[in-house]
Amino acid sequence: MERDVFEYALVRVVPRAERGERFNAGVVVYCRAKSFVAARTHLDENKLLALDPAADLPGIRASLRAVERICAGGEGAGQAERDDAGRRFRWLIAPRSTVVQPGPVHTGLTADPVEEVDRLLDLLVR
Repeated sequence: MERDVFEYALVRVVPRAERGERFNAGVVVYCRAKSFVAARTHLDENKLLALDPAADLPGIRASLRAVERICAGGEGAGQAERDDAGRRFRWLIAPRSTVVQPGPVHTGLTADPVEEVDRLLDLLVR
């Protein structure tokens, strides 16, 4: 079975940066060999509200949905609409928010990057 190198980064929610608390809320997977990039997110709202009862739930939900839209490309991706999978991945792993942040990039081998996204979401987020 052929396996390809893939890269991934967790998407983290940091409700109050001054406290240094964070939790995983998604994963972004990129496989250059397959020109594949995808994200899956899952926001544990109970955990978020336990860390910050005043958290901006609608704003955080919107930020996580944007990560998924950018990965999908097309009109919903905004400025990244016409970018290839690699450029969209690199754009997403660049820090730009204090509340929804990318984690460090890790690598692995996979026979199926689509399954890898779901596996990592279950393993590292849910």
